[in-house]
Amino acid sequence: MKRITKLAGSAVFFSLTMLAMPASAAKLGVTMSAFDDNFLTVLRNNMKTYAGSQKGVDIQFEDAQNDVGRQLSQVQNFIAQKVDAIIVNVVDTDATPKITKLAQSAGIPLVYVNRMPADKTLPAKVAFVGSNEAESGTVQMKEVCRLMKGKGNIVVMMGDLANQAARQRTKDVEEVIAKAPCNGIRVVEKQTAKWSRTDGRDLMMNWLSAGLQFDAVVSNNDEMALGAIQALKSAKRLDKTIVAGVDATQDALTAMKNGELKVTVFQNAAGQGKGAVDTALKLSRGEKLPSMIWVPFELVTPANLKNYQSRN
Repeated sequence: MKRITKLAGSAVFFSLTMLAMPASAAKLGVTMSAFDDNFLTVLRNNMKTYAGSQKGVDIQFEDAQNDVGRQLSQVQNFIAQKVDAIIVNVVDTDATPKITKLAQSAGIPLVYVNRMPADKTLPAKVAFVGSNEAESGTVQMKEVCRLMKGKGNIVVMMGDLANQAARQRTKDVEEVIAKAPCNGIRVVEKQTAKWSRTDGRDLMMNWLSAGLQFDAVVSNNDEMALGAIQALKSAKRLDKTIVAGVDATQDALTAMKNGELKVTVFQNAAGQGKGAVDTALKLSRGEKLPSMIWVPFELVTPANLKNYQSRN
């Protein structure tokens, strides 16, 4: 009789333990294209914060260091660990069909965040959370056009051309200046500076050394714009040049407060981070969601700067 009582007690304890376990318990694997990018750091930190606010959610981050092969290996490792969902901030958007196939074959939900996948369609249990890049460069260039009164010369600093966002933001700029009232603006040079502040500075120094004449710098992101500002300040050309970026990072907003950056576009890192984790958790529970989950871009200028200083 005593033995039966002991077993019964153990069963009750086991049941109570199971009841105490959070229903939303999940393990998420996240591979980021790079840890050393300012915007992506904000994005990663917001994913970590939101995941930490959800009971029973374990989130593991890996740095792909801008290496496609490394990122594919990280995805394969997550699959081997049998995580409940994988979140990918992709190094090269052209690699996404392979990543999608790996996750689909393993039956693991997949969420792309910030950088849109190149897949023509996303299958079930695969989603993208981010902002519509057709808006980013368009919003940016329309404001630059307004400041230039629809005429003059610009240079375009492009991000890594393996990235869909760099190609789309550059296309946006070209489409805006192809139509009135902005068709008096001409692109005199465009080159990649690989999203980097250092590369942006070096590229601007090369342009200035070559005697290139321009009225504005339109950069695919804030980091390159900040590098351009450094070079323009050294050459004493900043007061004659409009500089525009995208992302509204804290460094960029400080530059705007100081009168150095005239235009940026707020990309909601907190919204994207929370959205990616939330989507991954819902997909892991079998919920059906849209394949594209949009987080809108917003124009930031000195006039509304105060509304954005604490948001990224």
